[in-house]
Amino acid sequence: MTGASNDALAAHTAGSAAVGKNKASITYREAGVDINAGDTLVEAIKPLARQTSRPGVLQGLGGFGALFELPLADYREPVLVASTDGVGTKLKLAIETTRYETIGIDLVAMCANDIIVQGAEPLLFLDYFATGKLVPQTAEAVIRGIAEGCMLAGAALVGGETAEMPGMYAQDDFDIAGFCVGIVEKSRIIDGSTVKPNDTLLGIAASGPHSNGYSLIRKILEAGRIRLDTPFEDGTLADALLAPTRIYVKPLLALLRAVPLHAVAHITGGGLPGNLPRVLPAGTRAVIDPRSWSRPSIFDWLQTHGNIEDSEMYRTFNCGVGMVLALDAADAERALKLLEHGGETASIIGHIEPHEEGQRVVFIQ
Repeated sequence: MTGASNDALAAHTAGSAAVGKNKASITYREAGVDINAGDTLVEAIKPLARQTSRPGVLQGLGGFGALFELPLADYREPVLVASTDGVGTKLKLAIETTRYETIGIDLVAMCANDIIVQGAEPLLFLDYFATGKLVPQTAEAVIRGIAEGCMLAGAALVGGETAEMPGMYAQDDFDIAGFCVGIVEKSRIIDGSTVKPNDTLLGIAASGPHSNGYSLIRKILEAGRIRLDTPFEDGTLADALLAPTRIYVKPLLALLRAVPLHAVAHITGGGLPGNLPRVLPAGTRAVIDPRSWSRPSIFDWLQTHGNIEDSEMYRTFNCGVGMVLALDAADAERALKLLEHGGETASIIGHIEPHEEGQRVVFIQ
């Protein structure tokens, strides 16, 4: 049996060699995948990853898997918290304007902001970059932004994947995704279970639409035939719409060491009405006063040019509030001062009240 198999293999090999003599050899590069470009990119991003290193990193880029030693001595009952996300069609605007430097910050923010709401400190981050044709300069610019986002979040960029897939993406198109892991003491997990009536709600300012609602934004631009280089305030629409998502990790970690928080909500897709109920216990609802914070003018521009109703604005965009905190009313002023000290703009935007049925988030008219 073994001999017959070897004979068959030899015949097949000989036949393949014969065919090879009569046909031109096809390379992986001719098929659309440039291994050399990938190697060039890896060498370019190694120093970027090293800049994000933190205690615990044993092996980062270069291995088949990243190694990270958990700081178990600092915890009695450590719990890992993980999140994965992308940046949606905001990428289309970045590609259209060839502005790649900050979209990586958006990617880290969407993941790291999701785990800080449960009280977790980000430890490590991995990215995925997929494109039809790898342009090392473009990918390096994106990953440079990812590295900057990791430093803002305190997470180590320990690895990732660059996939060149001709035929899957149109020319110059690419997509990115990220994965973040953090750690929190089990007894200090923030899950909303301690939220109660009369709690105060603090809103922390957003830097713009962040990374949500961009399909609607692009529809408004398309319907009005509005160019991204249209002047807006002190810059252009592109400046306002591509402002990177704010990363709230370090100010919130500092706040958590000083003030007990009952709940934290990251205001992403779904806006305030879609995200606040995720951290509210049964029998409660949030009452929000939209006049209590300064809404960035880009949202007024979008509402006017898109003729968008208030309800649609609130469930599509963050409307200027990137994070919402629920805490005892007695702690509100102290929390505001600490957030301001940490570089954030925050305000009291509402409160919690008892409620059994109906809408979980109501806006004062």
